[in-house]
Amino acid sequence: MLPMTLRQMEVFTAVVRHGSTVAAAGALGLSQSATSAALQQLERVLGTTLFERQGRALVLNAAGRTLLPQARNLLEQAQHLALSVGAANASTQPVRLHLAASSTIGNHVLPLVLARLRATHPHINVDLRIGNTEQVEHAVLALEVDLGLTEGPCRTPALLRQPWYQDELLLVARPGSRWTQNGCDIAALRQAHWLLREPGSGTREVLEHSLLPLLQEWPSTCSTLGSSEAIARCAALGLGIGCLSRVLVQPWLDRDELVILPSLLPPLRRDFSLLQRPAHTLTAPLSAFVQACHAHGQLRQDHN
Repeated sequence: MLPMTLRQMEVFTAVVRHGSTVAAAGALGLSQSATSAALQQLERVLGTTLFERQGRALVLNAAGRTLLPQARNLLEQAQHLALSVGAANASTQPVRLHLAASSTIGNHVLPLVLARLRATHPHINVDLRIGNTEQVEHAVLALEVDLGLTEGPCRTPALLRQPWYQDELLLVARPGSRWTQNGCDIAALRQAHWLLREPGSGTREVLEHSLLPLLQEWPSTCSTLGSSEAIARCAALGLGIGCLSRVLVQPWLDRDELVILPSLLPPLRRDFSLLQRPAHTLTAPLSAFVQACHAHGQLRQDHN
């Protein structure tokens, strides 16, 4: 039997990630013919096809799904070996991390973490996808990314969760709106027009766990928006009240476009967490990224 190669595994995982040999070739810096040839050679060695064609996309079949976690683990071990054996030389070689983050972290926190990381590890590059917490957990579990960053509890028991920062959620509204003038007791909150994230988001889950039992149910007039930034903008325009991360709304508070609503509610806090698969060994670049997250979290906690 012909031996399998790391290049074949790299091509295989790239096709999984991008859905076609053309897109995978572009990501790997190979020709489309070389990418297709490597994939065909791997299938010949294994004696089976790994993909099914659905329209223009290549989708994993049962054999491909079996191979994927082993291929990813093999590539991770090879990268870790190269970095550990040739540390002095490998420390300056370009490395790419595949990450997924929920929207508040991805849009407002992770850029600061990446700036810290690049200051000491300029060779580390990042491919980042942003979604809600449910989507991030799925991406980590499906081996589509190396690490996930989410807000609030993890609903996937198969994943390891590592908190690195405690976030604060604030009730906010437009200055001078009726909610700021009349106070915000439970009765007022039950009558308010709420601006909510969609089910599956970390922010929505915290509210449903901590706030919804007090309200008993969301008012029929509430609105659901798929972006925390959209909620902040709508609240600033007087369309309702939102409950959002301090890291997101602080610029709006500083510009006096939003105010924090006084209420009798206990503080709403949640953890920002790193998610990984249990069998996933962190490479040196991933460990450096994790350290940058913890350093940023500690800096913010000390500042607060």
